[in-house]
Amino acid sequence: MFWVKLKRILRSGFFNFWRDSTVSFASVLVMMVTLLVIGLISFSSAILDTTLAELSNKIDINVTFVTSAKEEDILSIKQTLESLPEVLLVTYVSREEALVAFKERHSSDPSILAALEELGENPLGAVLNIKARDPSHYPSVAEFLESGNVLASGSINIVDRINYFQNKVAIDKLTRVISSADRLGFALTLFFAIISVLIAFNTIRLTIYIARDEISVMRLVGASTTYIRGPFVVVGVIYGISAGILTLLLLLPITYWLGGTTEGFFVGFNIFSYYLRHFLEIASIIMVSGIGIGALSSFLAIRKYLQV
Repeated sequence: MFWVKLKRILRSGFFNFWRDSTVSFASVLVMMVTLLVIGLISFSSAILDTTLAELSNKIDINVTFVTSAKEEDILSIKQTLESLPEVLLVTYVSREEALVAFKERHSSDPSILAALEELGENPLGAVLNIKARDPSHYPSVAEFLESGNVLASGSINIVDRINYFQNKVAIDKLTRVISSADRLGFALTLFFAIISVLIAFNTIRLTIYIARDEISVMRLVGASTTYIRGPFVVVGVIYGISAGILTLLLLLPITYWLGGTTEGFFVGFNIFSYYLRHFLEIASIIMVSGIGIGALSSFLAIRKYLQV
């Protein structure tokens, strides 16, 4: 009996979808706009994450040692820092490597290079570049460095300077930006999800209004609530599936057209390549959103406005 009712509900839902083709077409278009917004939010989130990750990679703590510091002492400190859970990577730059990098940076300034030659020796100390797992971890890493125990070789401090406090403003600002971006992304997603449900709700309510006479007859002959509601929920699901498929197809030319622009503007992020790489993930989000919004909107519309 259950399967017979289910078959009738599905058949009635498909029939209603094709019977009211004009309303169905309008409903699918409205849901397409909704799903496009959801897709664009996903792309915006990916762009933001990529940009913030790129900014995070440009921030680190540099520990510069005195020129008399022994390499084995510096490597010992490097090993200690690498054992910290907050530290992602520690890179050792020797005095010779630091000198080569300095000359490359100032290759267009002959006065600096001439002054360096006059010194007759390498004035630069070795450097440890410390990258934390998260920008919010830098204060604890800096506190560990400032403790003094890790930076001393015997009774002599071998550290020349630590640039954390010079970079502290940038690190704190990046931490706030990441935190604010996460909250903003959640708020926007929630806002557009609510708007999407309301738009789809009102569109599907029109479909139900058109079928009000049919519903009245079904109620008079004693049809169950599930039997009356079921076809409209099926129609909502069909709206969602149709809109989802069309949205995924429409995103192909849109992302292809925007690919070159985003790659040049957002630090190598190509939105078309991202779409192809994460197609299954994006398709799942859009299809589930479409089906969920369609079914929920139909359920709420017929429940509230027709008082079934």
